[in-house]
Amino acid sequence: MLQELQNYYLNQKEPNKSCLLALRSIILEQDNEITETRKYGMPCFCYKKKMFCYLWTDKKTEEPYILMVEGKHLNHPKLEKGERSRMKIFRVNPIKDLPIKTIESILQNALDLYRSGTITA
Repeated sequence: MLQELQNYYLNQKEPNKSCLLALRSIILEQDNEITETRKYGMPCFCYKKKMFCYLWTDKKTEEPYILMVEGKHLNHPKLEKGERSRMKIFRVNPIKDLPIKTIESILQNALDLYRSGTITA
């Protein structure tokens, strides 16, 4: 892991640090083609060099979330659009067990958009 990325995770306060590291592992485990970098100061995950999702924390609640880059193509009741036209977020409560099946389902649905060619560069 790049030093800059490692510092991002290590500088988070608990319980967010553990939560974000767990989310990172879940995301990276979804496909061998997923890589991690840093964009806009936050961890960014790419699928075959195309931006796929980000990890970040809400400024008001300080709770972590996964930002799905092509969220407009995803229909899931737990994804929030807010004021965004393209992206949607999946909020995570860092003091509760992670809804791993839900997270994996959302990530796989998003990956399928890239694999099928629905999302192109």
